[in-house]
Amino acid sequence: MTTRTLPAKDKMAICFAHPAYRMQERFALRGTGIGHFEVHNLADLQARVGEADVVVVSGLWRNEFIQAAPRLAFIQSISAGTDQYGKDALKAAGVRLASAQGSNERAVAEHAIALILALARKIPMARDDQAARKWRGLISEISQREDELGGKTLVIVGMGRIGSRLATLARAFDMRVIAVKRDPSRGGEAADAVVAQDRMLEVLAEADFVALTCPLTPETENLFDAKAFAAMKPLAYLVNVARGPVVNQEALVEALEQGRIAGAALDCVREEPLPVSAPLWHIDNLLITPHTAGETRKYEDNVIDLLMENLERQWRGDTNLKNGIV
Repeated sequence: MTTRTLPAKDKMAICFAHPAYRMQERFALRGTGIGHFEVHNLADLQARVGEADVVVVSGLWRNEFIQAAPRLAFIQSISAGTDQYGKDALKAAGVRLASAQGSNERAVAEHAIALILALARKIPMARDDQAARKWRGLISEISQREDELGGKTLVIVGMGRIGSRLATLARAFDMRVIAVKRDPSRGGEAADAVVAQDRMLEVLAEADFVALTCPLTPETENLFDAKAFAAMKPLAYLVNVARGPVVNQEALVEALEQGRIAGAALDCVREEPLPVSAPLWHIDNLLITPHTAGETRKYEDNVIDLLMENLERQWRGDTNLKNGIV
């Protein structure tokens, strides 16, 4: 099927769809003259998606909207991840798709470093003690004390923009960085060493910290399973700023509860929001942030920059989109 064509600026309508981000407000400040509207929930998007030539969306997208949107020609994803989009269905309908890869690479990498520091310096314990008005004494047991990052080994699984940025930050703390990449022959310059994915278990044995920054694909779903946890040192930590399903959650709970690893920090889980009954809430050596690694005050503007670049490319007949997926 042929690709749908965007109408001219004065004929086009953009739908911004996100429960929290203020996309329309930031877009209006640019004075583009392009028509636009905003929805904040699934029901409103379902009701109005047929009015849009362009949809700027992430978690609210449903693939059944393709049939309900005969005008839709382009989707600019608000997120870097695009596993929620049916690529084959979009291609068959002639709808283009681009990701927001790179729009939050600094934020996610900085969040990962913050989580690593929080685990090393036992910040969650200090916060709990503060809430309990408890002044903790000095610790005699060496292995239970706060630690330094210098000289520690960080294994980064996934070496795209976020992983590369994280490697640069980690090396500024004098950490040794080993990257695990699908193709280790290129793109690992920020790390001290790069290995292929089939050597992941081997290098996990060297890690003091493991950071997951890979995309969610059929190959990475449940990548971190019981075998991976068994390969880690008992004093090592896991940090996940990728996607929840990259980690086998049951294996993680077992590893934490049985002390197979020292602890973990998760910015994403398999089911979000995390149900109140989930066992993850009750694990002492686990730190959870609510999928906020990519949050930044610049996020809306970063995505709109990508949107405008991709609109301009399509208007001038360029078939190559920035971060193009379909």
